[in-house]
Amino acid sequence: MRFAAVAALLLLSCNRDVRPEPPSGPATEATLFFTSELEGYLGPCGCSENMRGGIDRAAFQVAEARKSGKPVLLIDTGDTLFGTRTIAEEAVAQQERKAKTLAQAMTLMGLAAKVNGPLDDARGAEFRTSLALPELPSDTLKSFELKGHRVVVISSAKGDTLFTLAAQARAAKASVIVGLFEGPVDEALRFTQREGLELDLVLATRGRDALSTETNRLVMTHVPVVQLQSKGRSLLRVELFLREGAKVQWLKSPSETQRELEALSQRIELLRAQVNDPSVGDELKVLKKAKLEEVIARREALAAEQVPVPTTGSAASARIVPLETSFEKLAEATALVKAYDRDVGEANLAWAKQHGVECETPEPGKPSYVGTEFCRACHPAAYDVWKQTKHAKAHEALVAEGKNNHLDCVMCHLTGWKERGGVCRLDQVEGKTHVGCESCHGPGSSHLSLPLKTTIFVPKDATACVTCHDRENSPHFDLEKYLPKLIAPGHGLPMPVVDAGVVEVPDAGAPSKPAKKSRK
Repeated sequence: MRFAAVAALLLLSCNRDVRPEPPSGPATEATLFFTSELEGYLGPCGCSENMRGGIDRAAFQVAEARKSGKPVLLIDTGDTLFGTRTIAEEAVAQQERKAKTLAQAMTLMGLAAKVNGPLDDARGAEFRTSLALPELPSDTLKSFELKGHRVVVISSAKGDTLFTLAAQARAAKASVIVGLFEGPVDEALRFTQREGLELDLVLATRGRDALSTETNRLVMTHVPVVQLQSKGRSLLRVELFLREGAKVQWLKSPSETQRELEALSQRIELLRAQVNDPSVGDELKVLKKAKLEEVIARREALAAEQVPVPTTGSAASARIVPLETSFEKLAEATALVKAYDRDVGEANLAWAKQHGVECETPEPGKPSYVGTEFCRACHPAAYDVWKQTKHAKAHEALVAEGKNNHLDCVMCHLTGWKERGGVCRLDQVEGKTHVGCESCHGPGSSHLSLPLKTTIFVPKDATACVTCHDRENSPHFDLEKYLPKLIAPGHGLPMPVVDAGVVEVPDAGAPSKPAKKSRK
């Protein structure tokens, strides 16, 4: 009797440890792409070389994935159409045209769902809905059938809502559940620690501030949490391998591969900074650029290597794809961007001619802008130094790109834009088509009438420089490296002293640094 009881206990113990075998056989494969916080960016903006981004580069990545024949879903997580909540009257035509171009590009890419962020309503809900994009309202979920498997995407600013809707989706036999958390990544990491969370992946889709979305983050905890670099500079790509009745297990690259990827990323940023170092000669720059493209290609090839997929159960892998300048572009998307550039330039110029308003006259006793040519008469040596800098060709750079009448570009390529006594109309930019003396020294009318050191602003630091050379548009700006291109004998340093055929340059001490440029 005692033997039978022991045998029964052993049998129960064995049965308790028995688990069903995970499903095996061929897996259903699919690819998911996610974009986040494009903020109205069709492409990179700034004076640095090799800047990431471009809707046409993103479109190429999606188009290439579709060539495999497996299902592909593109999800946009919001704050896509505009970069600010309010838009000045003169900029309405440009910003609406840009939003329409982004919508056209998204449609071309086969957009499956789009979350509505606060910035998307800068021109009102009626304009937003007129774009006819497949919207995913906040606090709701959207389900996609992929060859017998259900992929569910949920968007909410509340962790509790994501938790509840994910549980409902799992009860309804969803194969994959993605949570789009409309908040910062640190908050997303906190709520994903909750017991019983049924989400398979979480994207934090709203940065805490502009600087917080300057970098990508992929935290591989029990629930992977992702934050994408803003302004269209990166994509999230998720590969799915689904078998019926199995919860997704995340594939992780070997630690050696991860370390090599991190090392390559660090080297890329170092090379990118070297390419943008103004002290580097042209020949060396060419070599550095070639090396940069080579290292980017190596990182991309390594990141694209597929981790072996288990023969049983469901699996997924996630990787962030930085959209480097060496990446190919989809021709149809590039054509949309070029049409936008052309149309917006013409529309803005026409608006300025019809509705443009002169800059306000400076208050009595306050200086106004006069133009760099007036400085030349008394400061020919400084003028000659300036003519050799890129500042003297700032407007030409926009003309070459067809963006000289783009309102979100000219502020850093004209002198005195939107300043009292400066230039406020695109049809009246003569004499201000550059980054001139007054961009650093302030308006010069007082100094022109009374040429004393006390009637002109003397730069003391770099605050004026970083108005345009900020982290986003000029991420590798280094004042100490740029200064030698600006400060020279005749501009910031004394002119050489010539005596009996001997040239001597007196010690001038540390050069002054540019001051902040006042902009509205």
